[in-house]
Parts: sequence; C-alpha cells; structure tokens
Amino acid sequence: MAMIAHKCSDHVVTVVDINEARIAAWNSDELPIYEPGLDEVVKASRGQSLFFSTDVDTAIREADMIFMSVNTPTKTYGAGAGRAADLRYIEKCARKIAEVSEGDKIVVEKSTLPVRTAESIKTILHSNAKGRNFQILSNPEFLAEGTAIADLENPDRVLIGGDQSPEGLAAIQKLVDVYAAWVPREKILTTNLWSSELSKLTANAFLAQRISSINAISALCEATGANVDEVAHSIGTDSRIGPKFLKSSVGFGGSCFQKDILNLVYLCEFFGLPEVAAYWNGVVEMNDYQKQRFARRVVASLFNTVADKKIAVLGFAFKKDTNDTRESAAIYVCGDLLEEEANLAIYDPKVPESQIRRDLNAKDGFESVTVCKDAYEACSDAHAVLVLTEWDEFKALDFQRIHDAMQQPAFLFDGRNLLDLEGMRKIGFEACGIGQV
Repeated sequence: MAMIAHKCSDHVVTVVDINEARIAAWNSDELPIYEPGLDEVVKASRGQSLFFSTDVDTAIREADMIFMSVNTPTKTYGAGAGRAADLRYIEKCARKIAEVSEGDKIVVEKSTLPVRTAESIKTILHSNAKGRNFQILSNPEFLAEGTAIADLENPDRVLIGGDQSPEGLAAIQKLVDVYAAWVPREKILTTNLWSSELSKLTANAFLAQRISSINAISALCEATGANVDEVAHSIGTDSRIGPKFLKSSVGFGGSCFQKDILNLVYLCEFFGLPEVAAYWNGVVEMNDYQKQRFARRVVASLFNTVADKKIAVLGFAFKKDTNDTRESAAIYVCGDLLEEEANLAIYDPKVPESQIRRDLNAKDGFESVTVCKDAYEACSDAHAVLVLTEWDEFKALDFQRIHDAMQQPAFLFDGRNLLDLEGMRKIGFEACGIGQV
C-alpha cells in the first residue's frame, strides 16, 4: 500500500486496523516492520497520499477499492487443525465491508488464501448487497521479505484474478490501471479468480520444494564428502533448473512457505488426492528433518552433551534484512538445544529481546537464555558458535578475536554456509557447514 501511494500520488491510500498500537507505530518515526527502503517510501507519502487510521468504518465507506490484507494463520482447532487456513479474520472483514458500505465496491483479496475463498467472500457480500454491487478480485503478493521494496518497484509479475463477466473484467481493468502507473503492462497477468488464488500457494510450494530438495542432498553430501554448494552450482547451470532457491541451509522459515504448503496438503486431502497431499507434506517433513539434523550434529560434535555449556547463537530472524521470526529455523534449533539443557547467548541485529523471549517461551529471569547486545558478547566464553541467519555483518566479524575468547576447542556451526570454513579452521575453529565436510 505504501508503494501504491508512492507511485500513484493521485490516489488516496488509507491503511486501517483495529489495533491502535500498531497504527500508532505506523504513524511514528520507528515503523513496526524492518524492511530495507521501507522507511523512506512511507515517510515520503505519509500524510499526503498515504494515511494510517483506526477509523475502519469511514475508510470503508469512502473507498472505491478495498484490499483485504488480514492474517490467515494455520488452524489450531477443529477440522483441518495444523494444515487448513483459519479464515475467521477474512470472514469478519467481509462482514464489516457488507455492514458499512454505502455504494459499489471492488474488494481485492491480498492475503494468502486457499482456493475458492473468494466464493465465501462473494456469498457474504452478495447476501448483504441491498442493491450494492461488489466485485471480488484476487491479487496475491509475490514479494520476499528483505527485498520487498525492490520486488514491488520491479516485480517479476503482478497477478490479478477476477470474474470473467463484463463487470468482473471492468473491475480487473481498474486494478490493472493502478499497477500500470509503474509496472510494464506485459508483466501484469490477468486470470480467473481460482487460477490466481491457486497460483500463490503453488509458487510458494514450488520454492519451498526446491529448498527441501537441496537440503535433502546436503545430508548425502556430508555422508559422501561432496560439497553441496558445488553440487548446487553444477545443477543450477542447467537452464531447465536454474540457480535460484538452491542455497542449502539449516531450513526455510517465514510466514508463508510452511503455512501455504500445509494449506495445499489440506486442500489435496479435502478433494480426495491423498498421494498428492503426501508428496507436498514430504517437503515440510524434510524441512523439519534439516533443523533437527543440525541440532543433533551440534550435540554430537560437543562430545554428546551440551548440558550447562554456553552456545552462542548468531541470528534469530528467519533470514537477513527482516525482523520477522515466524517459523524461523533458529526457534526450533534453540528449542532442541534448550531441551538438552544448553545455555544460549543469542544476538540478532534487528530482532528485539522481547520477541526472542516470546518465541522461545523464555521469560525474563529464565537463566538458560541470554540476549546479547553484539556478537562478541554472545561468543565470549562460549563452547560453540551457531550461525543461523545470514546477516552480512556476520561475515565482517573478527573471528580470531571470537576464537580466542571462547572455550577450547572452539566449535563453529555455519547453518547458512555464510563463512569461509577453511579460513575458520586456520584460525583454530572446529568448523562445519551444511552439506560439506
């Protein structure tokens, strides 16, 4: 929404939420989300074409086009628990639009949704239309955290799905016109509603599958003496495969991949496709295996016990250039090590201590978890260092200084293949990465 306001200053974009603290943060000098370039885009448009408000009803009444961008977490209850999407917030949002709208509206699904969710939104809106005309569009987001601003400025594609009726096509064209202010028309793809909804789930599933595939090979590389980076580079030069998303690591995280794959698994089961469901569920299982395998390797290397040992954890976000920790591999690795009674010293340049403690269920005073102000404090007197997020600043650390301040032998486990392992060994570290020996 900030990018639309930035690129289309003739439009008025109002972002609303019932959470007063969140809106206050968006109106402050310290935005609630860290994303490179976001501060400049928001502050350039805020108060001119971009507004943040808790007055939901007024914003709905005054809008010609409404983007539904609410949370769609995985269900934790009832049928489909652990796999299906929880659509309660989508339904509440649709009912609020139906309740307060005074004229015709174009309603755009922006949240990641299971296929045919638009049917539910249509039913709610049309059942309460009272002479008003509602057109439902699907406009899934394909940006990646950490590069979101660049992805929005120069997207691979913009996807817009809608009814193929005259009214639906007219609504599609209005949203096309918004993006066409800065996106080349050939990059704006239009489809029917269901194709658009399924495309988002499928894109995330395919990307996650590539990561799990190369991570599966990383285990074989460690067993055979092959190097996973060399294998990835070799197969990535095949134009049919390509190099993207072949970077082996401790495991993928974030708000989308696991949630969307589990949603896809549930849909396949619901439509009577158990073999397809099992295939995609294997992608999630491989990701879980990779995280568990990393933690087991740490314990095994430290003479089969980490009890009462200090383990330095560098990075807690699910990837660099974001403060998002949802489904971060670090949460699971740290959890496994805490079960082994390790003492963790954690440093991340952007994730606040309160968030780390909440994710690990480690309240203030929980002595097994310490959150540090820098990497050197975290590593001092540690038995091992774990690199769990690929922050650029970790590559510039003085590892000789870190090694000399650690317990000996000093172990280093690079869960992102970020560092020069041979260089680390020359310093004196017992160093290992993912998929290489």
